[in-house]
Amino acid sequence: MAELGKKYCVYCLAEVSPLRFRCTECQDIELCPECFSAGAEIGHHRRYHGYQLVDGGRFTLWGPEAEGGWTSREEQLLLDAIEQFGFGNWEDMAAHVGASRTPQEVMEHYVSMYIHGNLGKACIPDTIPNRVTDHTCPSGGPLSPSLTTPLPPLDISVAEQQQLGYMPLRDDYEIEYDQDAETLISGLSVNYDDDDVEIELKRAHVDMYVRKLKERQRRKNIARDYNLVPAFLGKDKKEKEKTLKRKITKEEKELRLKLRPLYQFMSCQEFDDLFENMHKEKMLRAKIRELQRYRRNGITKMEESAEYEAARHKREKRKENKTLAGSKRGKEDSKDGEFAAIENLPGFELLSDREKVLCSSLNLSPARYVTVKTIIIKDHLQKRQGIPSKSRLPSYLDKVLKKRILNFLTESGWISRDTS
Repeated sequence: MAELGKKYCVYCLAEVSPLRFRCTECQDIELCPECFSAGAEIGHHRRYHGYQLVDGGRFTLWGPEAEGGWTSREEQLLLDAIEQFGFGNWEDMAAHVGASRTPQEVMEHYVSMYIHGNLGKACIPDTIPNRVTDHTCPSGGPLSPSLTTPLPPLDISVAEQQQLGYMPLRDDYEIEYDQDAETLISGLSVNYDDDDVEIELKRAHVDMYVRKLKERQRRKNIARDYNLVPAFLGKDKKEKEKTLKRKITKEEKELRLKLRPLYQFMSCQEFDDLFENMHKEKMLRAKIRELQRYRRNGITKMEESAEYEAARHKREKRKENKTLAGSKRGKEDSKDGEFAAIENLPGFELLSDREKVLCSSLNLSPARYVTVKTIIIKDHLQKRQGIPSKSRLPSYLDKVLKKRILNFLTESGWISRDTS
């Protein structure tokens, strides 16, 4: 005889006091979980009848050690909460399950049992059919996120932002390159009755729009790389004056002009670094040649190089002095040779250096020059005093000689220009 207060399965006669399933259509039909899962049928009872869970859900599905005491009622409330509040709202789910469970416990239990546990492995396949494919490319492809990811905002003031029409949080301008590019796709829609030609046409529109976006982003990158915004605002000159540490030589300027076609492949900073490294290479080569010269002269220490440079400077100074002395002596000899034709004539010692040059160039003897000079100055003084005088120049003085001598006396200040 069965013990009082205990319930038994009508199919296998096992005790079902902890948990049993009662048929809602047949009387006195209660099954154990094993017979219920196997779909047992007895008498008029069929497996497709409705069932009622008896015992209030005080049993555990996963076992008390693995689950931490989660009852079936809490499991049912957890599944209801995940459906109602969504994955991630652990605070609301913990409040729905009961005050005995914290949000951390709810999250750990659901992740460990329903996602990474046996139930999750059985329900979630490794390859999900009809899953949405990510078509974005990680390295600047046609639909790369880099096309829409804004660059760091420009470091300009509010007034300059208004002047440029610049929106720093979006890294956009009020007027972008090809402002009407969005009209290509603004009216596109995917319809199930589209034929192949219409689909390809819409894809072509999308491709055209993506190309315009790439060109727009490329122009922004060029403006960043070559500091076009500071150049437009007039800031680049001040910054260049601050950062310029050395004077650019003429050879480097010519080389910059020759390499100008490479600007499109390099940023401004890369181009400056290139020439800075070339300048360093030039300085290093010069230093290497200097060290090699020291080595050829038997110098092995830097302390000895200072003495060598001082001695070399003295030697070069002596050579320069000798060269200057030789050049002065040559000039004096050339002067003596220049005046050789008239230096032995009477009156040569009365002439100045300029008069000697004049007489030598005119092939005029010093005595005749002195005579002509005296007559011209005497006539000039009489004219200034208002005394009428008639100039009686020598017969050997033609018009060309007279004009040359008058110009010389006027430039030397012997006579005034108006009188001459």
